[in-house]
Amino acid sequence: DGHGSQGSGSRGSWGIAGMMARKMARGALLVLLAACTIAPAAGWAFMKNWKAPTLDRIRAAKQAAEKFGDKKLVVVTGTSSGLGRKTANALLRTGQYHVVGAVRDLDKMEVVAEMDEFDPELFTPMFVELNNFTSVHEFVDNLNEWKAAKPIDRLICNAGVYQPSLPHAKWSVDGHEQQMQINYLSHFLLISKLIEDLATAPEPRCILVGSVTGNDNTVGGGGVYPIADLKELDGLKAGAKNPISMFDGYNFDGAKAYKDSKLCLMMTSNTLHDKYHKQTGIAFSSIYPGCLAESPLFREKRPWFRKNFPIFMKYITGGFVSEEEAGQRLFQVAHDPRCSKSGVYWSWNGGPREGRGAEALERDGQILGGGGGGGGWDSIYENDQSDKVLNKELGLELFKHSSIVTGAEWPTPNQPRSPCPTLNVVGAATKVINAKQEAKRMKPGPGMVAGKAVKATDAIIGGTIGKVAKGAQGLLLGELPDAAKDGSFQEDLSDASQKLKKKGRKRAWLKAKAGGIVRFVLRRPAPTTDDLAEVIEAAAAEQAAEEDEKLEELQYEALAESDLEELTKESGTHTGSTETLTRKQKVSA
Repeated sequence: DGHGSQGSGSRGSWGIAGMMARKMARGALLVLLAACTIAPAAGWAFMKNWKAPTLDRIRAAKQAAEKFGDKKLVVVTGTSSGLGRKTANALLRTGQYHVVGAVRDLDKMEVVAEMDEFDPELFTPMFVELNNFTSVHEFVDNLNEWKAAKPIDRLICNAGVYQPSLPHAKWSVDGHEQQMQINYLSHFLLISKLIEDLATAPEPRCILVGSVTGNDNTVGGGGVYPIADLKELDGLKAGAKNPISMFDGYNFDGAKAYKDSKLCLMMTSNTLHDKYHKQTGIAFSSIYPGCLAESPLFREKRPWFRKNFPIFMKYITGGFVSEEEAGQRLFQVAHDPRCSKSGVYWSWNGGPREGRGAEALERDGQILGGGGGGGGWDSIYENDQSDKVLNKELGLELFKHSSIVTGAEWPTPNQPRSPCPTLNVVGAATKVINAKQEAKRMKPGPGMVAGKAVKATDAIIGGTIGKVAKGAQGLLLGELPDAAKDGSFQEDLSDASQKLKKKGRKRAWLKAKAGGIVRFVLRRPAPTTDDLAEVIEAAAAEQAAEEDEKLEELQYEALAESDLEELTKESGTHTGSTETLTRKQKVSA
């Protein structure tokens, strides 16, 4: 009895445990279903970048954690001077970022890093020559090898040159006008090579430095000659290669080439937002940090201009911004949670004002104005973009032909889909069924003009399993109603073609039969006169039948044309009660 009661108690405890396990399983199932149905995208967002753990991935993740800790990884082009230098400095001061400075002069970068006291544990200079697409590819390879499994959190496309005084274009290694390649084309290629890596970061951002000069709905962009204008992109469509210096296909103008390059960057930011933001989660934005009148950007201007331009911008227009403040602004777009919004053109302060007067001297030129200095952290706002920047059709053309020129390869754009396991299983089954249906649709026929021939394996599947499935479908669903069959205003030419094919197969069968008789007769040791007469009679009958069918087809086509003429004549006065002989009736008549 003792053993019996012990066994009963054991079974009872196991029964309670089993019941609890079943309840937990049901609860887990409900959670899975809720994630799939109520909020599929959000419910499974944590699985978006999930991959099965392997030894290599575990090892790479460990190396990345040891190298970077909890720091975000930022890639900034052009950190050896100007805006890029001040932006890198601002990022490093937070202690929250590891900055990769992409520069063409490593010696200069080393001096600058020492002068500005960049933390060598948080700053890594890397060589890239934006005048050379090959160098961009090599930079990305070196970056990926160095950072291991660490994703890029921020990509800041800042580097640029300004060559307004040249009477003729300077060419890159790849044969493109230098301003356009350095400022735009090489950054375009760089983004294409890093976009998939960026997408694996938690809250990635891609920032392109634009300019008021590329936005012609402002005084700075629309009131100062020359005005940025890509026209129909004839130069880019022709390859934009020496001697073609301008994207619009016209003669070279150095100042316009710079403005066009900034217009391209701002348009590309919008196109990337439209194509990839929802799919990747990357926040694409462009900015105008203000006019850096004392920046090395103007190093190719004449001495008198470099001396007087900062004074003019500071005390006359109010558009002057120091390198330090501009660096803070670019840093803000990379760092501020408010700037995680995609598809935005960021500016500060609202627009340079007129009537400067004595107040400009009192504030050392600092006023509130779009691009103007002052205003601080909270003066940031979403600026309006010009019609040219917002031209989506031209933006897509720009994206397409820039990809051709640079050789950039992009991921296929698509709307985000839920990573719910149920959807994946059902989707896989649906994919197989869809492949069978597509194989059937792709059989050669008069209505198929796509030119994609069906594979033999697909034809076999469509002809065997497909027929069985079609038969089962007919039994389950029943006949189609007449309303589904009727209502076409033209005869389905594919059906007519199938009828002709059946006739053709019948004729081929008769020919084969006749040929078999001939072969059989020839194999006989001593053919009789009756055998030969039978063969000749069959051949003559077949020939007569073919001639009759050809005559009937010609009559059919002639009557079809007459039907069309009659319907055309009646269409103007048709009241819904027209009596028309059918084609078969006319043929028989």
